[in-house]
Amino acid sequence: MERFDYVIVGGGSAGCVLAHRLSAVTSLRVALIEAGIDTPPGAVPGEILDSYPMPVFCGEKYIWPDLKAQATRGATVRVYEQGKVMGGGSSINVQSANRGLPRDYDEWAANGAAGWAWHDVLPYFRKLERDVNFPDGELHGRDGPVPIRRIMPEDWPPFCRAFEKGLRAQGLAMLRDQNAEFDDGFFPGAFSNADDRRVSTAAAYLDEPTRKRANLRIFAEMRVECIVMQGSAARGVVALTRTGERVRFDASEVILCAGALQSPAMLMRAGIGAKQELDTLGIECRVDLRGVGRNLQDHPSLTFCHFLAPPFRMPLSRRRASMMAARLTSGVDGCEVSDLYLSSATRAAWHALGNRLRLFFLWCNRPYSRGRVQLVSSDAAIAPRVELNLLDDARDLERLAAGVRMLARVVEASGLSGDSRDFFPAAFSPRVKALSRVGSGNAMLTSLLGVLLDTPAPLRRALIGRCFTRGQRMSALLADERVLADYIRANVFGVWHASGTCRMGDARMPDAVTDTQGRVHGTQGLRVVDASLMPRLPSANTNIPTIMIAEKIADAMVMQRRKGYTAHAVPLVPTQ
Repeated sequence: MERFDYVIVGGGSAGCVLAHRLSAVTSLRVALIEAGIDTPPGAVPGEILDSYPMPVFCGEKYIWPDLKAQATRGATVRVYEQGKVMGGGSSINVQSANRGLPRDYDEWAANGAAGWAWHDVLPYFRKLERDVNFPDGELHGRDGPVPIRRIMPEDWPPFCRAFEKGLRAQGLAMLRDQNAEFDDGFFPGAFSNADDRRVSTAAAYLDEPTRKRANLRIFAEMRVECIVMQGSAARGVVALTRTGERVRFDASEVILCAGALQSPAMLMRAGIGAKQELDTLGIECRVDLRGVGRNLQDHPSLTFCHFLAPPFRMPLSRRRASMMAARLTSGVDGCEVSDLYLSSATRAAWHALGNRLRLFFLWCNRPYSRGRVQLVSSDAAIAPRVELNLLDDARDLERLAAGVRMLARVVEASGLSGDSRDFFPAAFSPRVKALSRVGSGNAMLTSLLGVLLDTPAPLRRALIGRCFTRGQRMSALLADERVLADYIRANVFGVWHASGTCRMGDARMPDAVTDTQGRVHGTQGLRVVDASLMPRLPSANTNIPTIMIAEKIADAMVMQRRKGYTAHAVPLVPTQ
């Protein structure tokens, strides 16, 4: 048993930040515990360093294979890829460095998260970044640990130029910097990447000097089994090693950075959650907080493909596949501007077949639908039930339908093909994911399928219908609103932006779980710092906002320590 000031559970996008910032105070003893493997400098697996993310994302080595989610009510449960490796999601994601829009954070502050408005969070977006393209000015940082760069328009390949043509035909203008220009338009995507290599939070924050600090201990391949509670106070955690040995870590404060699906599950297993639900599972309720696990959000999304003729293909050696994206307005009554996000990639997979297919991701910004995370057992080895409920609010379905019609117009005007049948729906199904796993068998099969795609058009479309669309055509979706709605219901999924399940807010708010520094209401020595805290999902990928959250809270914790602060209980106001 070891004693620490802080035990951080989860070495992901937030945990690595906290480990770095807190251990910079030499008087503090800090432990970081990660269930996956470590990726120290000089020993980062090549597939993680790769700018192209799909091989690592589609495998099982770096994710929680038993963590699954149901997209809509009644839908088939599918694996919901969450990082199980040092760096967490930042080690397997597409590396998008999207902040979102000022309105996102102003709304946080207006709805219970005082101190989290745009002007409050901007200094921490700047603190984390080293923007290669825009290092000067008030909106960007120039010497932070996370390098952020773009492939600028002057370096775009032909397929990007075709996409630009289609977007301009819909009246959209070019924005050179998505993190500083906040209107509708298209832009070069910002990525956390240096020298065409991924920069995870493990690489950015757990560098060699940080790892040499005597007051920081890093424990990899250890899964935290439970939070040690004494009444409503957290006293530490118990973790399991690879060999099944239990190790206890005592702490003045436990910080959960396990993500929006696993952090609330850990709280509930510790007896913090809705009392009635905990009683059903035989878990003693220590703090009755009904908001734990609720308010779950993800961006409802759809994927589409387009066959690429040879002039629009890139060599597989050019690894960065995603280069540009766009913000759009659906025009659905009662909805906001810039409520859709559209990104594209030059290839749909790592292999010869994927290199002949262009991929589009379409999602709804700031979804209205809400899901939840629920325990099915008190056993930490059994994953929680995750219900995304992506289309519970009809506005999210309507916006996706509007987005599909807009995307079809963009593609038609792009000049990519003279035949609309080359553009087709292609859900990211388990079958497609299996074909995307790296291996000699898949390499041979996809090479053969790639050759077949280059056969005359009738044969190509027959192959696409058999392997991808099962006969579903875009023309049929666009011709009938009911057919399109049914397609969306059957194929919508999240984009792995789970958030909101331990939302910040005043203790008098019935669904608030933490205060604005992540401290769990009604407890002592227990904090959550990850995407769980977001009151509402921003108009962005969650990685950079999560790093910002960790930077901001770490800064507050260090300042409080220097003033002699010790962790205290946050009063819990009973709800009616």
